[in-house]
Order: sequence, then C-alpha cells, then structure tokens
Amino acid sequence: MCGRYVLKREDLNALLRQLGVPDVSAFTSRYNLAPTSLVPIVRGPRPQRTATVAQWGLIPPWAASPGGSRLANARAESIAARPAFRDAFQRRRCVVPASGFYEWETRGGRKLPWYFSPPEGQPLALAGIWEEGIDAAPATFALITTEACPEVARIHDRMPVALPPEAAEAWLDPAQPAPALLPLLRPLPGDVLSATRVSPRVNQVRHEGPECLAPVAEADAAEDGQLGLAGFG
Repeated sequence: MCGRYVLKREDLNALLRQLGVPDVSAFTSRYNLAPTSLVPIVRGPRPQRTATVAQWGLIPPWAASPGGSRLANARAESIAARPAFRDAFQRRRCVVPASGFYEWETRGGRKLPWYFSPPEGQPLALAGIWEEGIDAAPATFALITTEACPEVARIHDRMPVALPPEAAEAWLDPAQPAPALLPLLRPLPGDVLSATRVSPRVNQVRHEGPECLAPVAEADAAEDGQLGLAGFG
C-alpha cells in the first residue's frame, strides 16, 4: 500500500505546467501527507483539464455519509473488477501530483521510514481514481498501487503507480477505454527512484516540514526508537 507521500510546491507547479493546468500558487509544500489530507488532483482531457482539491480516501457513491469508510489505495490487479473502484476506473481517473512517497521497513520490531523519489525537479504523476463528494463534501480519491520496482521491493512489496508523461495524457482522457489502460498500471523501471532512510518524525502524522526528509544520519539519534507510529497509514 501507499500510506504517506510528499508534495513540494515547486514539483506541483512543474507537473501542472507539464499537464497544461495553471499553477496553484496558494499551495504550501507538504512533507507528511496521509489519508484524509486535502490535496490537489488533476482531472480531465485537454483543453478542459482542471486541478482541484480532493480528500485522500475514496468514498464509494453508495456510502451513507461523507464519514463512511475511506479507501486510500486501489490495487491495479483488481481495480477493473472490484465494485468500489470499477466505475471510477472507467469514468473518473485522475493524476495525483507528488514529489515522492514513504514506505516502512520492519527491523527488530521497529518501523523504519524510507523515502523514495526521482531526481530533483522531476515530479511524480501518480495514477488515481476519484468520486464526487457527498452532501457538498470535497471529492475523494484513491491511489492505485502495483507490485514494487526493485528499489522499493527491498523495503515493501507494493508501490504507487507513477505515470510517464505520455501515459498520464492517456490516463486523463475519459475517451480511452479502461481495459486499454491496464498495461499502464505497472511499476517504474529500475534505477529511476532513489531510496533514503529518513527521520522517524514522519512516523507520526502530526509532524510536518522538511525535517521529515532528514536522512537518518542527520536526524536526532535519540528520536530513533522513541517515536511511535501514531496515525501510521
């Protein structure tokens, strides 16, 4: 699964320009985004394409209320068949801008966070699906996950689907038949992502700021093992 990710303002604006959407200048960089966070997503084909704020954690349209069960991730292997995701996969696809994402290594009963990201200045276009909000609530979305690429597989067996530019264009086009898009839901090729073990501050959702990305050698060693996993996604 993918339970946390990072979105820096400069990476958001770079991806929006790439996708032909105006910059979102009011957005503040976030370093510990977790399910229920309100974040930008991109929807629709050119030239009607827009960026909007949505809440991470998809609520299916049959849910009784906006506070119903939220689905943070959708597995690529079952997205076309699972009722909670099937219709959104066919009609409501989105791109979720990101700078990188976290996964956790279990070692000696402890959860050690690692940060995975492409080279500086190359944002990720994560594949997602969305649903309209209920009773005037914001739209909701889920990230799509697939098997991990070699860099991530050392730590975790799943990762979010990141789309190259040409694949993002096809993904956002509602005229594209959903079955034809299934081959896009694959892991990134090898040697694309760098892996950095980072501060255990990120283990708690209340912690924000660039300190979450501090390499563990630069983090306060006293924190390692003292910070728990409160709100771990």
